[in-house]
Amino acid sequence: MTGSLHIAVIGSGGREHAVIKKLLQSRRAGKITAIPGNGGIAREVSCVNIRPTDIAAVTRWCVDNSIDYVVVTPDDPLALGMVDALAEKSIPAFGPVQAAAKIESSKAYAKNLMKKYHIPTAAFEIFTGCTEAVRYAKQWFERNADKPPPLVVKADGLALGKGVTICENFRQAEAAVRSCMEDGKFGASGKTVVIEECLAGPEVSVLAFCDGNTIAPMVSSMDHKRAGDGDTGENTGGMGTIAPNPFYTPETAALCMEKIYIPTVRMMAAEGAPFKGCLYFGLMLTADGPKVIEYNCRFGDPEAQVVLPLLESDLLELMLACTEGRLSPEQVKFRDEAACCLILASGGYPLAYKTGFPITGLVEAEKIASLYYAGAAASTEGLLTAGGRVLGIGATAQTLQAALDTAYRAAAKIAWHDIYYRHDIGGGASF
Repeated sequence: MTGSLHIAVIGSGGREHAVIKKLLQSRRAGKITAIPGNGGIAREVSCVNIRPTDIAAVTRWCVDNSIDYVVVTPDDPLALGMVDALAEKSIPAFGPVQAAAKIESSKAYAKNLMKKYHIPTAAFEIFTGCTEAVRYAKQWFERNADKPPPLVVKADGLALGKGVTICENFRQAEAAVRSCMEDGKFGASGKTVVIEECLAGPEVSVLAFCDGNTIAPMVSSMDHKRAGDGDTGENTGGMGTIAPNPFYTPETAALCMEKIYIPTVRMMAAEGAPFKGCLYFGLMLTADGPKVIEYNCRFGDPEAQVVLPLLESDLLELMLACTEGRLSPEQVKFRDEAACCLILASGGYPLAYKTGFPITGLVEAEKIASLYYAGAAASTEGLLTAGGRVLGIGATAQTLQAALDTAYRAAAKIAWHDIYYRHDIGGGASF
């Protein structure tokens, strides 16, 4: 493809806003449309209100509006085959086809592949029957009665990042299994469960560009999943991120490339589902070496909000290289700086929370740092809260501490009823 491109970005969160901000810097980016976007994203590009999971409607709109290139960022439309549907209409897209997206949409599928291809991961068992799963959990804690290590129960399918429960005892494990398999908490996603050992060590997120054969990892990051300061409270979709991850050394990166990244790309090609797009590696740096916690088939959120601002290369050109099978690791360059993203949330998130509150102080905050809108809706009064994670505040600097100071200074300018955010993002890193 040559010339200026009309691009559609699928999704409505802070990740999509980060992608759009970076694409706007590309020399070949023409008009950009977000589908559906949100009230904050609409301040920068046009938005069209179509559900991302309505594959037929999105594809039809792209055809009718002569879209040149589509960036599919959320997991659901990838799992439903949006890239495949667009290809049938001769519209190229960034993201894996449905068969390759299964690496995220089915944890059982991914775990079985890792076992088959000897990619290091936690020991696991897969269950389709509740009785058998409960019996296994009971036997686990009986075998380890003296000092039982935690057990992890995972819903097999997509569950908005909430299908994982770390269980300290059998009572918790039984409740997690029954919640998935009997109560239907996660619908069809919980009909099958993966039960695995709980890995210990620093956690690392690594995103990578892939073209089906070649992989080029991006700068590492550290997510903060727990809702409360000091890593307390409920697991969330992410309350903040920093990059690079201080625990991810060059030696660890080289080991991961040899034992995990390259074998994963080869694994997908061998299975007849070459992976093209952004492949996310959730890693645990254990005493036995790095192991895969999970794969995602797209940019992480809020990892994208710290990784992409450090990218020196043209994002659109890299995406096209992935789609067209001509990626070279030398194309991918990052600035030697630090970045952070602080998530501002609705009080009560990730459990019950209220929305519809006016957001103030945005103009002042935008003078200090970058804002990535997620759960924000437009109104005659300005932007209103419309989700659990409302927006992210991003900053880059020569040091992590300087970036964090900037983000928190901007956060102090923003207010709405029941605003909530963590005050210790990056606190576990060495400045």
